[in-house]
Amino acid sequence: MSQLHWKKSSYSPDASNCVEIATTPTTIHIRDSKNPNGPHFTLRPAAWTAFLSQTATARR
Repeated sequence: MSQLHWKKSSYSPDASNCVEIATTPTTIHIRDSKNPNGPHFTLRPAAWTAFLSQTATARR
């Protein structure tokens, strides 16, 4: 796999607890920003979209 380009949320302050994501055309990779060399998990785009939709609904 080629090098992933990880991005932290713009809503996240400097070194706080958050997740980072890296995308490819077929997958979304998610990791803990405090442990960049640790494990990460991978979702298909449809699962990521469903997750974002559900969290947006929960925040209302």
